[in-house]
Amino acid sequence: MVWRRTRRREFGSLADEATFGTLHTISLASPSLRSGLTRDSARKAARHLRALLGAEAVALTDAEQLLGWDGGGSEHAEGALGHVHPVLKSGRPRVVAPDLVACGDPVCRVRVGMVAPLTIEGRVVGALAAYGPSACPTRIRALGEVARWVSGQLELAELDSARARLIEAEMRALRAQISPHFVYNSLTTIASFVRTDPERARELLLDFADFARYSFRNPREFTTLAEELRSIDRYLLLERARFGERLRFTVEIAPEVLPVAVPFLSLQPLVENAIRHGMAASRQSFHVRIVARDAGTETAISIEDDGVGMDPERLRAVLAGDTGPNAGIGLANVDERMRQVYGDEFGLIVETGQGAGTKVSLRVPKCRPGAFPD
Repeated sequence: MVWRRTRRREFGSLADEATFGTLHTISLASPSLRSGLTRDSARKAARHLRALLGAEAVALTDAEQLLGWDGGGSEHAEGALGHVHPVLKSGRPRVVAPDLVACGDPVCRVRVGMVAPLTIEGRVVGALAAYGPSACPTRIRALGEVARWVSGQLELAELDSARARLIEAEMRALRAQISPHFVYNSLTTIASFVRTDPERARELLLDFADFARYSFRNPREFTTLAEELRSIDRYLLLERARFGERLRFTVEIAPEVLPVAVPFLSLQPLVENAIRHGMAASRQSFHVRIVARDAGTETAISIEDDGVGMDPERLRAVLAGDTGPNAGIGLANVDERMRQVYGDEFGLIVETGQGAGTKVSLRVPKCRPGAFPD
């Protein structure tokens, strides 16, 4: 019988330490690169990329200028853009020979350059250059892999930027919805009180100013539930002045959920949608009920009305993106933003039927990292 003793690879070996060190360096470089390719991000990322590549110096450029340099031989930085120019044009990596890099200092270790392109969706947007005493196939492959990783981070940064532009466009769409309907009706209502009840007109004008200040301010992605409800309160007071006793509303809010972060203008469009469509072709009284309750790790919110309701098929078309004149942009907009921010399971739940009123429910996680960045 032959006994064979095998030695198990221990966790914490030199290979493990090298792997963890590499991952740690990558994690340090990621945040700055996720902000895009700028002077500030390049300056912050360059030192981590130099450590990752084990290079004497590293340069980051965009298509026109040197953005960041880290390492020895800073006098070589002036020539970096000339070294990367052929790569920016061809999109292919290159090795820069000593006669184009080396200086007269025999001690200087910056003698050879290796350059790889940085791309976003196939477009060359910049270059990563690493400098050292020599070049070899292993170092060239390593530079190529790091450049691909940097390109991936820049693509994610562009997606983040596109998402921010989309949110801003959605805010403009919501504001465009508010402007032609609510603003005109509110000012007309206020004007009707100027002669008969000047004090009431003054109060309503202040309410309108508060509502407009909140709705048309420079938007943040998040606000607090308390701020959103405060804006809704002003909106309901103005609509009550317009519709009189026909419009009734109740608000039931658990105090502990008031500080919860919610997407900006996520509730007011739902309330406006309820009044605008729920009261259509109806001369009877109309009741809106807003409820926000503590639901463990989430806040449960509902906006319910006893208006004319909606055909379920029509509702499906609206949430699917129907852009018709009566599509109800607020409902589809809020549903899409909730899904984008929290995931598909946090989309709106709408219960309705013709003549049966409408109830819109949503859930908001209490913890949203980065909702209010410093």
